[in-house]
Amino acid sequence: MRIVNPYVSVDCVLLGFDGERLNVLVVRQTNREGNVDTGCYKLPGSLIYMDEGLDEAAQRVLKQLTGLVQVKMFQFKAFGGVDRLADSKDSVWLERFHNLDHHLERIVTIAYLSLLRIDRKMTLDDGFEAHWIPVNDIPRLAFDHNDIVSEAVTSVRRMTTLDPTMLFGLLPRKFTAAQLRVVMENVAGISIDIKNFHKKLATMPYVVPLDEKEEGVKHRAARYFKFKSVNRR
Repeated sequence: MRIVNPYVSVDCVLLGFDGERLNVLVVRQTNREGNVDTGCYKLPGSLIYMDEGLDEAAQRVLKQLTGLVQVKMFQFKAFGGVDRLADSKDSVWLERFHNLDHHLERIVTIAYLSLLRIDRKMTLDDGFEAHWIPVNDIPRLAFDHNDIVSEAVTSVRRMTTLDPTMLFGLLPRKFTAAQLRVVMENVAGISIDIKNFHKKLATMPYVVPLDEKEEGVKHRAARYFKFKSVNRR
Protein backbone atom coordinates (compact mmCIF):
# COMPACT_ATOMS: atom_id res chain seq x y z
CA MET A 1 0.00 0.00 0.00
CA ARG A 2 1.46 3.34 -1.08
CA ILE A 3 1.74 6.03 1.61
CA VAL A 4 0.81 9.53 0.46
CA ASN A 5 1.93 12.72 2.15
CA PRO A 6 -1.09 15.00 1.49
CA TYR A 7 -1.17 18.75 1.28
CA VAL A 8 -3.10 20.62 3.97
CA SER A 9 -5.54 23.42 3.19
CA VAL A 10 -8.14 25.56 4.95
CA ASP A 11 -11.62 26.36 3.66
CA CYS A 12 -13.86 28.99 5.23
CA VAL A 13 -17.65 28.71 5.45
CA LEU A 14 -19.09 32.17 6.11
CA LEU A 15 -22.83 32.09 6.77
CA GLY A 16 -24.90 35.27 6.67
CA PHE A 17 -28.59 36.20 6.83
CA ASP A 18 -30.14 38.57 4.26
CA GLY A 19 -33.39 39.12 6.16
CA GLU A 20 -35.14 36.18 4.56
CA ARG A 21 -32.70 33.34 3.96
CA LEU A 22 -29.42 31.88 5.19
CA ASN A 23 -26.59 32.54 2.72
CA VAL A 24 -23.03 31.33 2.21
CA LEU A 25 -20.18 33.39 0.75
CA VAL A 26 -18.53 31.90 -2.35
CA VAL A 27 -15.76 33.24 -4.58
CA ARG A 28 -14.69 32.80 -8.18
CA GLN A 29 -11.47 33.81 -9.91
CA THR A 30 -11.44 36.24 -12.85
CA ASN A 31 -8.83 36.61 -15.56
CA ARG A 32 -6.68 39.64 -16.26
CA GLU A 33 -9.33 41.24 -18.46
CA GLY A 34 -11.84 41.05 -15.63
CA ASN A 35 -13.87 38.31 -17.28
CA VAL A 36 -15.18 35.50 -15.10
CA ASP A 37 -13.16 32.32 -15.10
CA THR A 38 -15.06 29.28 -16.36
CA GLY A 39 -14.30 27.51 -13.10
CA CYS A 40 -16.96 26.81 -10.48
CA TYR A 41 -17.64 28.91 -7.44
CA LYS A 42 -15.76 27.74 -4.38
CA LEU A 43 -15.42 28.51 -0.72
CA PRO A 44 -12.65 30.94 0.23
CA GLY A 45 -9.71 28.64 0.80
CA SER A 46 -6.03 27.97 0.22
CA LEU A 47 -3.19 25.60 0.88
CA ILE A 48 -1.38 26.59 4.07
CA TYR A 49 2.10 28.07 3.96
CA MET A 50 5.10 26.60 5.74
CA ASP A 51 5.43 29.57 8.10
CA GLU A 52 1.81 29.82 9.30
CA GLY A 53 -0.58 27.91 11.52
CA LEU A 54 -4.08 26.84 10.57
CA ASP A 55 -5.83 29.80 12.22
CA GLU A 56 -3.39 32.21 10.59
CA ALA A 57 -4.01 30.62 7.20
CA ALA A 58 -7.80 30.97 7.58
CA GLN A 59 -7.50 34.66 8.44
CA ARG A 60 -5.06 35.21 5.54
CA VAL A 61 -7.46 33.58 3.10
CA LEU A 62 -10.31 35.88 4.06
CA LYS A 63 -8.17 39.00 3.91
CA GLN A 64 -6.61 37.98 0.60
CA LEU A 65 -9.80 36.96 -1.18
CA THR A 66 -12.50 39.12 0.44
CA GLY A 67 -10.77 41.85 2.43
CA LEU A 68 -12.51 40.72 5.61
CA VAL A 69 -10.40 40.95 8.75
CA GLN A 70 -10.82 39.98 12.40
CA VAL A 71 -13.56 37.48 11.61
CA LYS A 72 -14.32 35.11 14.50
CA MET A 73 -14.04 31.57 13.12
CA PHE A 74 -13.66 28.12 14.56
CA GLN A 75 -12.73 24.72 13.17
CA PHE A 76 -15.67 22.38 12.80
CA LYS A 77 -14.46 19.42 10.72
CA ALA A 78 -11.64 17.98 8.61
CA PHE A 79 -12.29 16.67 5.09
CA GLY A 80 -9.91 14.20 3.45
CA GLY A 81 -11.85 12.03 1.02
CA VAL A 82 -9.73 10.22 -1.57
CA ASP A 83 -11.83 11.70 -4.40
CA ARG A 84 -11.54 15.38 -3.41
CA LEU A 85 -9.48 16.01 -6.58
CA ALA A 86 -11.48 13.67 -8.81
CA ASP A 87 -12.39 16.53 -11.17
CA SER A 88 -9.25 17.46 -13.09
CA LYS A 89 -10.50 21.04 -13.53
CA ASP A 90 -10.34 21.53 -9.77
CA SER A 91 -6.78 20.27 -9.44
CA VAL A 92 -5.65 22.36 -12.45
CA TRP A 93 -7.18 25.48 -10.90
CA LEU A 94 -5.47 24.82 -7.59
CA GLU A 95 -2.09 24.17 -9.18
CA ARG A 96 -2.40 27.35 -11.23
CA PHE A 97 -3.56 29.43 -8.25
CA HIS A 98 -0.51 28.39 -6.20
CA ASN A 99 1.91 28.37 -9.17
CA LEU A 100 2.79 24.73 -8.58
CA ASP A 101 4.96 22.87 -11.06
CA HIS A 102 3.72 19.41 -10.07
CA HIS A 103 0.43 17.54 -9.88
CA LEU A 104 -1.47 17.35 -6.59
CA GLU A 105 -2.74 13.94 -5.57
CA ARG A 106 -4.29 14.40 -2.13
CA ILE A 107 -5.46 17.35 -0.03
CA VAL A 108 -6.81 17.32 3.49
CA THR A 109 -8.72 20.49 4.39
CA ILE A 110 -9.53 21.91 7.80
CA ALA A 111 -12.90 23.65 7.54
CA TYR A 112 -13.64 26.84 9.45
CA LEU A 113 -17.06 28.27 10.22
CA SER A 114 -18.30 31.77 11.02
CA LEU A 115 -21.67 33.46 11.45
CA LEU A 116 -21.52 37.12 10.50
CA ARG A 117 -23.64 40.04 9.41
CA ILE A 118 -24.11 39.96 5.67
CA ASP A 119 -23.60 43.73 5.39
CA ARG A 120 -19.93 43.58 6.40
CA LYS A 121 -17.96 45.48 3.79
CA MET A 122 -15.71 43.44 1.53
CA THR A 123 -12.71 44.69 -0.44
CA LEU A 124 -12.14 42.15 -3.17
CA ASP A 125 -8.81 41.31 -4.73
CA ASP A 126 -8.72 42.37 -8.39
CA GLY A 127 -8.60 38.74 -9.45
CA PHE A 128 -11.77 37.63 -7.66
CA GLU A 129 -15.48 38.14 -7.38
CA ALA A 130 -17.56 37.12 -4.37
CA HIS A 131 -21.28 36.47 -3.91
CA TRP A 132 -23.67 35.59 -1.12
CA ILE A 133 -25.78 32.64 -2.30
CA PRO A 134 -28.76 31.12 -0.40
CA VAL A 135 -27.67 27.77 1.04
CA ASN A 136 -30.76 26.10 -0.46
CA ASP A 137 -29.89 27.35 -3.97
CA ILE A 138 -26.18 26.61 -4.16
CA PRO A 139 -24.96 25.44 -7.58
CA ARG A 140 -22.26 22.80 -7.93
CA LEU A 141 -19.19 24.09 -6.16
CA ALA A 142 -15.59 23.05 -6.75
CA PHE A 143 -14.01 20.09 -4.93
CA ASP A 144 -16.33 18.77 -2.18
CA HIS A 145 -17.39 22.23 -1.08
CA ASN A 146 -21.11 21.42 -1.35
CA ASP A 147 -20.57 18.73 1.28
CA ILE A 148 -18.59 21.16 3.44
CA VAL A 149 -21.42 23.73 3.36
CA SER A 150 -23.97 21.04 4.20
CA GLU A 151 -21.89 19.88 7.16
CA ALA A 152 -21.49 23.49 8.29
CA VAL A 153 -25.25 24.07 8.36
CA THR A 154 -25.73 20.83 10.28
CA SER A 155 -23.09 21.94 12.79
CA VAL A 156 -24.76 25.34 13.23
CA ARG A 157 -28.12 23.70 13.86
CA ARG A 158 -26.61 21.47 16.51
CA MET A 159 -24.63 24.23 18.20
CA THR A 160 -27.41 26.82 18.24
CA THR A 161 -29.72 24.29 19.85
CA LEU A 162 -27.29 24.25 22.78
CA ASP A 163 -26.46 27.97 22.60
CA PRO A 164 -29.12 30.07 20.78
CA THR A 165 -27.12 33.27 21.39
CA MET A 166 -24.83 32.26 18.51
CA LEU A 167 -27.63 33.32 16.16
CA PHE A 168 -27.19 36.96 17.04
CA GLY A 169 -24.02 37.05 14.97
CA LEU A 170 -26.31 36.89 11.92
CA LEU A 171 -28.61 39.77 12.91
CA PRO A 172 -28.18 43.55 12.78
CA ARG A 173 -27.42 45.25 16.08
CA LYS A 174 -31.12 46.07 16.49
CA PHE A 175 -33.69 43.69 15.06
CA THR A 176 -37.38 42.87 15.11
CA ALA A 177 -38.99 39.78 16.59
CA ALA A 178 -39.88 38.70 13.05
CA GLN A 179 -36.24 38.88 11.96
CA LEU A 180 -35.15 36.75 14.92
CA ARG A 181 -37.91 34.22 14.25
CA VAL A 182 -37.00 33.92 10.55
CA VAL A 183 -33.32 33.43 11.43
CA MET A 184 -34.24 30.66 13.85
CA GLU A 185 -36.50 29.03 11.24
CA ASN A 186 -33.74 29.13 8.60
CA VAL A 187 -31.09 27.65 10.85
CA ALA A 188 -33.35 25.02 12.42
CA GLY A 189 -35.00 24.17 9.10
CA ILE A 190 -38.50 24.26 10.62
CA SER A 191 -41.48 26.62 10.83
CA ILE A 192 -42.14 28.36 14.15
CA ASP A 193 -45.63 29.34 15.29
CA ILE A 194 -45.76 33.14 15.56
CA LYS A 195 -47.93 33.31 18.69
CA ASN A 196 -45.85 30.76 20.57
CA PHE A 197 -42.68 32.51 19.47
CA HIS A 198 -43.71 35.81 21.05
CA LYS A 199 -44.33 33.97 24.31
CA LYS A 200 -40.92 32.34 24.04
CA LEU A 201 -39.32 35.69 23.27
CA ALA A 202 -40.43 37.02 26.66
CA THR A 203 -38.48 34.21 28.38
CA MET A 204 -35.17 35.00 26.65
CA PRO A 205 -33.02 36.98 29.12
CA TYR A 206 -30.56 37.84 26.36
CA VAL A 207 -33.17 39.62 24.18
CA VAL A 208 -33.91 43.18 25.37
CA PRO A 209 -36.75 45.34 23.96
CA LEU A 210 -35.85 48.87 22.86
CA ASP A 211 -37.92 52.06 22.91
CA GLU A 212 -37.65 52.16 19.13
CA LYS A 213 -39.86 50.99 16.29
CA GLU A 214 -39.54 50.60 12.55
CA GLU A 215 -40.00 53.73 10.48
CA GLY A 216 -41.27 54.22 6.95
CA VAL A 217 -42.98 50.82 6.71
CA LYS A 218 -46.45 50.19 5.26
CA HIS A 219 -47.35 47.58 7.85
CA ARG A 220 -47.70 48.12 11.58
CA ALA A 221 -44.32 49.28 12.89
CA ALA A 222 -42.58 46.55 14.86
CA ARG A 223 -40.55 47.12 18.02
CA TYR A 224 -36.81 46.71 17.88
CA PHE A 225 -34.82 44.44 20.17
CA LYS A 226 -31.12 44.03 20.91
CA PHE A 227 -28.94 41.20 22.13
CA LYS A 228 -27.57 41.40 25.67
CA SER A 229 -24.79 39.16 26.87
CA VAL A 230 -25.79 37.11 29.90
CA ASN A 231 -23.31 35.53 32.27
CA ARG A 232 -23.88 31.80 32.60
CA ARG A 233 -22.89 29.82 35.68
